[in-house]
Amino acid sequence: MTETALKVENISKRYQIGVYNATSLKYDMEKALRSKIKANAAEQEANHIWALKDVSFEIEKGEVVGIIGKNGSGKSTLLKIISRITKPTTGLIKGNGKISSLLEVGTGFQPELTGRENIYLNGLILGMKKKQIAGVFDEIVAFSGVEKFLDTPVKKYSSGMYVRLAFAVAAHLTSETLIIDEALSVGDAAFQEKCMAKMKDISSQEGKTVIVVSHHLGAVRSMCKRALWLKEGLVVSDGKADEVISTYMKEEKFIYLAQEYHTADSAPGNDLIRIKQTKVESRFEDEHNTISTETPFSIKLSFWNLHQAELSTTIRIHDISGTCVLESCSESFCYSPGIVEGSFEIPGGYLKPGCYYVSFDFITNNIEKTYSFEVCLTFDIREKGQKSYWRENRQGFIRPQAPFILNRFNDPINVAV
Repeated sequence: MTETALKVENISKRYQIGVYNATSLKYDMEKALRSKIKANAAEQEANHIWALKDVSFEIEKGEVVGIIGKNGSGKSTLLKIISRITKPTTGLIKGNGKISSLLEVGTGFQPELTGRENIYLNGLILGMKKKQIAGVFDEIVAFSGVEKFLDTPVKKYSSGMYVRLAFAVAAHLTSETLIIDEALSVGDAAFQEKCMAKMKDISSQEGKTVIVVSHHLGAVRSMCKRALWLKEGLVVSDGKADEVISTYMKEEKFIYLAQEYHTADSAPGNDLIRIKQTKVESRFEDEHNTISTETPFSIKLSFWNLHQAELSTTIRIHDISGTCVLESCSESFCYSPGIVEGSFEIPGGYLKPGCYYVSFDFITNNIEKTYSFEVCLTFDIREKGQKSYWRENRQGFIRPQAPFILNRFNDPINVAV
């Protein structure tokens, strides 16, 4: 039987636009009273904005849930309400156990205190005893990597040191729910990977609930089995992370399979080349233009070559985290002025599931990069057939159909027990 870690019931949050002048308490109270008497309902509503509107969901113990959405969608407001930093205008939060939060760099840290003192302070705030904090102290320090600066006031820490220690404290103290906002984006890539591994570990082995807010959709897709999409204060989608992220990218126009320009004058480029068309071409399997892991497809490019020149073109395919997973370059050739067309074929089963974007580089004389057409196409590859955690989370960027053959021999084997 599953256990509910967090229940959010009809949460709404309204903010007033503008603030009163901080002249005196008497002045502010009189002004507030006058505005309340004189303003009608329509005028009052015009002076307010709803950051959240009737948001409801439940999270089970041990779940890792990602919350995605554009800036201003209400993500951080929701986390502040869950963390008891901000009160909702309406609605109710029911939590099971203690909650530790890392909402922004240095939240909960006292700048004048040392790293050591802040570790103990955060633990005491969560209701831990000094002996309990001492039991995980060495783990916190080792994970954060700030051993040499433990007795230095944290106001002298770099942003990277700040966030490493803050995450280490939040992840190792005895709370049942861990909330992480975009603060991790200031860490380097190695530390971000370390944090993602830790969050998976504490959910699967320690049974903690983890809520992650991030614009890093690749990280959310990797860490979370479930995602919520917030838009203008509303939950517009709640389900499997892979499906929610794909829908989010399509609806918010992050997925675009073609670009076409009808005249060279209006097309992107320079005085040597102008882009005519880029396109992902495939036999799509449904009305949503889905490419599955078994779908072969091609990436088309055509451009106006404005002057005779020796030219080659490189295609780069990046995953959603920005890592280049594939690069290929055409042969260099001397083209006359006119339209040049090309195609790059990707066989089925070659790329693993995920979101990808395409960029092109144009090189003259095998030496000089004369133009780059960045992020001109994006596409999404979905797993086909029965889903399994192992199939979706295999390592490696590409999945070529090279067979791994095992032969069975019938010779008897004596195994000593």
